[in-house]
Amino acid sequence: MTSQPSPRFSPAIRTLDKSEWPLWMAVFQEAFNQEFAPSRDARFKSVVEFDRSLGAFDGDVLVGTTAGLSFSMTVPGGPRPVCGVTAVSVLPSHRRRGVLSSLMRRQLDDLHERGEALAALYASEAGIYGRFGYGRAVDNLFFRIPRRGARLAAHAPSDPALRLRVARPAEVRDDLERVFEAVRPTRPGLYARSAERWSALLADDETARRGDGPLRCVVAEDDAGVRGYALFRVKAQFTDHDVPDGEVLLMELFAVDPAAYTTVWGHVLDRDLCSSVFAYNRPADDPIIHLLAEPRHLNAGWLDEMWIRVVDLERAMPMRAYSAAADVVIEVEDPVCPWNQGRWRLSCDREGATWSRTTDPADLTLPVSVLGAAYLGGRPLGTFHSAGIAEEHRRGALRELSAAMLWEIAPWGGLTF
Repeated sequence: MTSQPSPRFSPAIRTLDKSEWPLWMAVFQEAFNQEFAPSRDARFKSVVEFDRSLGAFDGDVLVGTTAGLSFSMTVPGGPRPVCGVTAVSVLPSHRRRGVLSSLMRRQLDDLHERGEALAALYASEAGIYGRFGYGRAVDNLFFRIPRRGARLAAHAPSDPALRLRVARPAEVRDDLERVFEAVRPTRPGLYARSAERWSALLADDETARRGDGPLRCVVAEDDAGVRGYALFRVKAQFTDHDVPDGEVLLMELFAVDPAAYTTVWGHVLDRDLCSSVFAYNRPADDPIIHLLAEPRHLNAGWLDEMWIRVVDLERAMPMRAYSAAADVVIEVEDPVCPWNQGRWRLSCDREGATWSRTTDPADLTLPVSVLGAAYLGGRPLGTFHSAGIAEEHRRGALRELSAAMLWEIAPWGGLTF
C-alpha cells in the first residue's frame, strides 16, 4: 500500500545558531541515512557559515535545513560571487509537507535581499531543484579504464624537462594550491577554496579513507616547480588466484600545461599492482578523451554535476562575458522569484552586455531554469526547444542567444560542496 503524504503546514524558518549544530547534524544524517564520525563532523562544521544557514521548525522540533557558502566562482569572463547551496535536508517524518519549498523560497528571498545574483548546488537527486528555478548547468564524466587499455596515444604531449615525484599530500599542499589557482580562472565552475576546504580535501583519517586506502599524491615538476598533480587512493586487492587486482580511485588531477597533464595521467594509468582506474568526477571535455590510444577503453559515463540558479537576472546577465553578439527580447517565466518575471532585452557582444526591461515583442519565452542551465556556457539552447521547454517567436533567436552564451571551455565544479 502506498502511504499518503501528511498534511502540508507552514514551518517557522529562521537562521540557525552555532549552538544548534548537534540538532542540525541529527536532521542531516537522518535525511541522508548517514552517520558522521567526529572528525568528519568537525570538517563539515569548519566550512559552514552560520549566518547563512536556515532551519525549518515544527514547533520546537528542527525538521529541515539548508545553508549557503560564499564562493568566488569562475564564470565566462572571470571570477564572480556565487552562493553555494548545501546541507539541504528534511526529516523523513516531514517529507511532502512543504518544508523544502519553504526553505528554498526563503533562501532565494534572502539572497535577493543580500544583492546576490547567482546560486549553485550539487543535487542528491536530479529531479528536485528544477521546480525552484535551478538549471542543469554542468555535466561530468566518470571513467572506468582497464590497465590493458590505458596506453597513451603516440601524439600525447611530453616534455623531457618534466619529472614525477611521489609525495605526501599534506607536505606539498602549497604546490597543489598554486597549480589549482593557476587553473581556476580558465574553467567556469571552479571556485576558490578556503583553507578549511583544502584541509577537508586532504584529510586522511579512517573516515576520509572509507576503506579505500591512504590518500596518495604524485606531482609533475621541472626545475622551476610543480606543473601538475594527482590525488588518488588505491583500493588494494587480489583475485582468488593471488593476481594483483587493485583499483586506482582518482580524486583530482590538475595541470597548468598539456605535457604536465599527460605526464600525471600516465602515472595514474600505470600504477603497479593495479588493474584499473576509476575517475569519478571529470569535466565533460577532459583531454584524456583524446589521449588514449583506444578511447573506447575509457568506458565513460555521464552525470549531472552542478545546478545554477539565476537569483537576480538584472545583476547576473550583464555580469558574465559573451562569445558572440546578440540582441534578443526574452519573456522570462519565474514564479518563484517574481522580480525576474517579465520581458527583458539582452544586447551583448564580446565587449559587454546590457540587460533591461522592455515592452517590445518577445523573441523567446524561457523559464528561468534555462538561463541558469546556460549561464556557465556549457549548455546549447536548441535542445530545450526540441524538448518543448523553450518557445521561439522569432526564427533564429534561440540560435542567436545560444551562440552568445556558449563558452569554449566546458564548465565544471570539480569539488563537491
